[in-house]
Amino acid sequence: MSNVTDRLIQGSIWLSLSRAIVNGLSALSTFVLAWYLAPSDFGLVAIATTIQVILSSVTELSLNQALIRHESPSEVHFSAVWTLSVTRSAILALLFAASALPIAEFYNEPRLTNVMLALSFSLLLSGLANPRRVMLQRDLIFWQEFVLNVSQKLVGFVVTVAIAAIYQSYWALVIGTLAYQVTNIIVSYTVLPFWPRITFRHARELFSFSAWLTAGQIVSTLNWRIEYLLIGKMLGSTDLGHYTVGNTLATLPTREATAPLNQTIYPGFARVRNDPARLIAAYQRAQALLAAVALPAGIGTAVVADPLIRLALGEKWVPAIFMVQTLASIFALQTLGSLVQPLGMAKGNTKLLFIRDAQMLVLRVPIIVAGLIFAGLPGVIYARVLSGLISTVVNMLLVKRLIGLPFFQQLAANFRALASVALMAAGVWGLSYLLNTPADRLVSAIHLAILIISGGVIYSGSSFVLWLLMKKPNGPEADVQRIVAKTLSKAKRVAVPKSA
Repeated sequence: MSNVTDRLIQGSIWLSLSRAIVNGLSALSTFVLAWYLAPSDFGLVAIATTIQVILSSVTELSLNQALIRHESPSEVHFSAVWTLSVTRSAILALLFAASALPIAEFYNEPRLTNVMLALSFSLLLSGLANPRRVMLQRDLIFWQEFVLNVSQKLVGFVVTVAIAAIYQSYWALVIGTLAYQVTNIIVSYTVLPFWPRITFRHARELFSFSAWLTAGQIVSTLNWRIEYLLIGKMLGSTDLGHYTVGNTLATLPTREATAPLNQTIYPGFARVRNDPARLIAAYQRAQALLAAVALPAGIGTAVVADPLIRLALGEKWVPAIFMVQTLASIFALQTLGSLVQPLGMAKGNTKLLFIRDAQMLVLRVPIIVAGLIFAGLPGVIYARVLSGLISTVVNMLLVKRLIGLPFFQQLAANFRALASVALMAAGVWGLSYLLNTPADRLVSAIHLAILIISGGVIYSGSSFVLWLLMKKPNGPEADVQRIVAKTLSKAKRVAVPKSA
């Protein structure tokens, strides 16, 4: 158990450097683009990308997950995955391009035609990705992931920001996406040489695992993307732009803070799936670590959203403040049950995950539609809070069904994180009221830095105190202490010969 857990945590730490760079570039890109582009620009591109994502998910083959779970995939398996992916992406690109004009007419947005034609190339490029890349996750190899992640994000960032700064056009969002994908293809085949052959062998074998996973992906994407199309049609591109940027900023801290761990979870669970005791232990420790990182990141962003958005984005994005405050909090809380997805995949219960996604679709969409009709954009936010809380409970109950871990025992494992983040939120909110809202941007930046540092100190300090009061139980604090001790021990062993 400790071996798998250690590899998961060590992999997470290695990937943290990559994600720190990617996270910083993503946040900086969002802020820079928000200065140069109008909310309607984000709304326009959001309509096209939402349709693109839905179309992709409807035909998603989930072949990478099948490769991870396969005992010993061969070169023929990789070539089969590549062939299927290229065939699918070519068909999708043609369909997407053909639908550009009618969709532009439906939304009464002529600019949408050219945007969709350009993004059809994005669909084509997605199928050319190197299928061997997924083996880095399976084998828990991380330095190559670092090179791939950082290089493609860096190129996409430079291209996007340059076009936005020079032309102040929504084309920055589109061309930046294409640059990101081209870089991914070039670097992935450079780092992981692979010469694919056209073959459909093993297709049935790969589909046998991915069929229910694909169905679940379709339902899940519809579940989390359908409101973009509804808002774009009923409220217009400006409101959709506010919603898109608000949602992006709300998800950014939780997603990026937990990405290093999430990237190692499924392969780690898959390795111990036949040992119930080790699987339960690995799940509990991984989930507790995930929540310990996600809760302060998400809720911390929520409590500083007002000064952050006013300072970084300007007054034209004030409507996004409420969205970030609300959605960042609910995203963080959802990590209490979010690991049910890799857990179910590792155990081969993909049909159960599909049933979960289908049930949430049936529940969530009517709530979203009702909120939109009766209360407009704020109604959508309230609806997402309600559906998010329901989803969290459902996921935790599903974990109980998969590995027999009781609901309240799952909550108890996160007690210190929940208590500490509550103290952090109260402290930062109280401090924000003591600090006057300055008109000067430099003073505003200093006040924001004070709030962020104070929140970090309160959360870390309260977590450590609670850990000591509870007599140092196993959990994120113990994992961090153990890894630091190992690192210092190795450093001493290396230093001793040199001094001798």
